[in-house]
Order: sequence, then C-alpha cells, then structure tokens
Amino acid sequence: MKQSLFYVPTLREAPKDAEVKSHKLMARAGIIRMSAAGIYTYLPLGYAVIKKIETIVREEMDKRGGSELLMPALQPRDLWEESGRWAEYGPELMRLKDRKERDFCLGPTHEEVITEAVRDHINSYKKLPLALYQIQTKFRDEMRPRFGLMRGREFIMKDMYTFSESEEDLAVWYQRMKEAYTEVFRRCGLQTRIVASDVGQIGGDEAHEFMVMSEVGEDTISYCTVCEYASNKEFSGLKKGDDCPECGGGIETAQGIEVGNIFKLGTKYSESMSATFTDKDGKRKPAIMGCYGLGISRTLMAVVEQHSSENGLVWPDELAPFDVHVVPVKYAGEAHIEAVNGLYDRLKKSFAVLLDDRDERLGAKLADADLIGIPARILIGRDFAEGKVEFSDLRSGKKRLVDVDDIETALSK
Repeated sequence: MKQSLFYVPTLREAPKDAEVKSHKLMARAGIIRMSAAGIYTYLPLGYAVIKKIETIVREEMDKRGGSELLMPALQPRDLWEESGRWAEYGPELMRLKDRKERDFCLGPTHEEVITEAVRDHINSYKKLPLALYQIQTKFRDEMRPRFGLMRGREFIMKDMYTFSESEEDLAVWYQRMKEAYTEVFRRCGLQTRIVASDVGQIGGDEAHEFMVMSEVGEDTISYCTVCEYASNKEFSGLKKGDDCPECGGGIETAQGIEVGNIFKLGTKYSESMSATFTDKDGKRKPAIMGCYGLGISRTLMAVVEQHSSENGLVWPDELAPFDVHVVPVKYAGEAHIEAVNGLYDRLKKSFAVLLDDRDERLGAKLADADLIGIPARILIGRDFAEGKVEFSDLRSGKKRLVDVDDIETALSK
C-alpha cells in the first residue's frame, strides 16, 4: 500500500478530551476518530488491526468447536420480557420504538436472541452440546464514557454461547474457553490474569474475568503473591495485606483492564425461555448454558497501552497492520523513483508493505512512522545508490545497513 493512498490522518497533538496514553496515541496515530462521546470511527489503520484481532479470535473459537453466526443488533422487547430482563437491566439498555410504537433495544448482549434461535432445535440430548459465537457491535448507554475505547457506548465484541446437557459438560466448555482466551490474548501480545468475579447483569452461577494489568484499569484486582488466586476486589472484598483464602499467603492489589469474561449461566435463560431437551431417560430438562465474551475493541485499546511509549506504538507481530514500513528520504528524479518502486513491488510479493511515497520532509515521515509503529522499517537514503538501505527493528531499537538483495532475509528474521 502506498501511504499517499492510505488514509492515516496523524496529529501532532492529542485531542483535549484524551486522558490516557492509549486514547492519545490512537487519536494521534490516525487509528480512531471520535464521532460522539463513547462512539468512534475505526480509521483504516485501526480497522486493519481490528481485523487481525478478529482473525485470531475466529481461529481459536473454530479450533475448539465453535460455529460462527450473526445475530441482530436490534432486539424486540418480547424476548427480554421472556427472560425478565427488560425491567431489570436499567438505564444502560438503549431502548427505542419503531413506527408502530413497538419496543426494541440495541443489544448490549445476546442471551435472549441466541436462546430463541436454538430452542426449537435442541429438543433432544442428541443435539447437544452446541457452541455458537458471533463478532458484532454492542451498545450500552454509558453514563460516563471515558478513556477512548475503554468504556464506550458502542463497541465490538465476540460472544459465544454454549448449550449442554449436564454441568459436567458445561465445565468442559468453560475450561476450554479459559484456554482459548489465554491463547487469544497471548497471540495479541497481552499478558492476562484470570480473576473470579461477580455475575452482574448477565447472571448465572460462576464467572471469571480476563484482566490486563494496567495503571489506567478501572477494576481493582486482589491477587495472592504465593499461589494463583486472583479475584475482582468488588467481588471478594479482599484488600492489600489480607490473607489469601486459598493458601494463606499475602494479598496485593493492582489495577486491571477487563478484556474478556466467561459465565456459567446454568438454566437462567433456558428455563425462562423454554429451551428444553429430552434426556436419555426421556425426561424434559432445560439446557445448561455458558456465555463467553471478549472485547475486540477493548483488546485493541489494551494492546496500545502495553505496546507503546509516549511517542508511538510498536505492534505485536500478529497484529501489525503491515510487515514493513519503507521510507525513502526523498525522491531524486525518475530513475530513483523507479528504483524505489521496483523494491516496493519486489517486497510486496512476500510481505505486507507500506511505502511512504508522500512529498513530505523526512522529519515528518519519521514522526508519522514512529506513531504508526510498524515493527520493521527500511530507510532508503544516500546508501541506496550503492545497493544498501538502513534496516531498523523498532522493538530492539537496533539499526544496521543491509544489502538490498538481503532485505527479505532480514525481514524473515
């Protein structure tokens, strides 16, 4: 991709409303642009990373037996009345009426819709287990949208729902999703901690959250310094200096960004919405459900928090929107332009390449390149006439001259 055609509206200064590092950098690097409080446009650079996160999520869900579908964002009141949540959910539920005065909401979650979609099918234990997931925009009328993509009124999520015939089978899926989420976040370059949590408005019998440790996190995590115990402080009430309830070790606290959550829903929705099946003994039973949410857009925000400095990003390998950023110092005549384009065409055969072909000063090009954060950079300068370019690894900060013929080898390493 030539940078003159790739819409990356970088900014020298962050917007005044940007409070945390990730929000400032995503605005300055041309990743997102605010349309209204808590509502953002994902610009081409940001959307390229979003698609990479989605690809990782799909691979890990499919690998573990999930089937992808797409449910409506606009949900009828009738389904929420069946579950009892229309009156319970509160002002965060975005409600609206159609032209015939029928009530709808914009879905913050999809327990009701998925249960309605499968309840006529799962009439026998032979149809179970079932695992369905989607990646979709969700809506919450947040009282106080803040920190960019941390807490928005519109956000992208992956949600999976499982239907099982027994608690034992639900436990298998629950563990499977723990492992899947751990792998998703590892591939996204994030270190996470699994913490016990309250079931909240989703409901159910048990819940865990996946937290990325960050000083800008909205949640306080209580964790043991000896064993693996960790919980959301709001759920456990444990504070620094308390004894660990599992091993007696000391409790410490830290801030975290919630990027995923999993719930053992049990029969909360299947009972109220009549999603039942006939078991091996011929008895009718409600299906036992699990729910597994992963914040796609919030994962993007957490990655920017962890993989950046105040001056710019350095994307993890699997999320980098391009493999290499090619930056000519300047274009010096037709022969030089032709040589640079020849190198660009050659590299495109094996790598995703961003070529900065803009008529800009070198300082402006390098400042934008630092903001964008593509891990490998090739600077085409005075040594190009002798068949050499400057190769930079942004992660290590190391630079070296390499022969033009050896660029592919350098990038592969």
